[in-house]
Amino acid sequence: MTSTSADTAWQPSDLELSRRALRRRATSRSVLIALVSSVVLVAVLAVIIVNTPGWAVVRQTFFDPEIAVKSIGPIFQGLLTNLLVLVIAAVGVAILGTLLATTRSLRGPVFFPLRALAAAYTDFFRGIPLLIVLYLIGFGIPALMIFPRMPPAFWGTIAIILTYSAYVAEVLRAGMEAVHPSQRVAARSLGLSHAQTLRIVVIPQGVRKVVPALMNDFVSMQKDVGLISVLGVIDAVRAAQLQVADTYNYTPYIVAGLFFIALSWPMIRLTDALTARLNKREQAGGVV
Repeated sequence: MTSTSADTAWQPSDLELSRRALRRRATSRSVLIALVSSVVLVAVLAVIIVNTPGWAVVRQTFFDPEIAVKSIGPIFQGLLTNLLVLVIAAVGVAILGTLLATTRSLRGPVFFPLRALAAAYTDFFRGIPLLIVLYLIGFGIPALMIFPRMPPAFWGTIAIILTYSAYVAEVLRAGMEAVHPSQRVAARSLGLSHAQTLRIVVIPQGVRKVVPALMNDFVSMQKDVGLISVLGVIDAVRAAQLQVADTYNYTPYIVAGLFFIALSWPMIRLTDALTARLNKREQAGGVV
């Protein structure tokens, strides 16, 4: 009742209203200038590209509308495979990356072998290109003949999980190390064990500090799932390759690229919005 009365009584002054109006006009002017400058830039680039000597050949080779329409269906079917691999890989990376980050944060000399193994794992998979990991996992492990015959998409998913777990583990570890030591001391003084301190206090705060970096890794993984085509998986990229082989035209690659952009664009915008929100909170001195 008291709070309602206070809200009703408070009204912005004329000076504050004039400042708000000034800020709105400045924002509208900035948006208009940005829009006009963007349109001018795009128009200039379009004029330059269209007037290049080889534009006619490029347009016919990469931007054939008829071939683009025909290739949408097969490429979209392949994109569903990429989506399935992405979902499974995201879950696997979250689990394995958290285990690696937790292992590397263990304290005490008795855990040195585990820390060393986790460090060697992250160093190896962060240093080797994903394409080589795909070849090693996709062609090397089946050649051992110790596992039943599995589809190439399975081995491609395993390779992506192994590689991106190393990146995500380092990001998580950085977030956990950024948690102030007083938080650990306070948790232990309350009687929590080391595992409980990590699970209840350190990991939640560490994850919140590195959410933008984790989302960037997820966006990168969205693109890299297209590399499983090197194992023979009929995904969006492989479907585009088959269309190119049939038509001798590169337009299907453009279609596949647009599909991947449409797939990653929402997460990119969400990452930017979340980063801006966190920066705003920190600058305002609010609770992070």
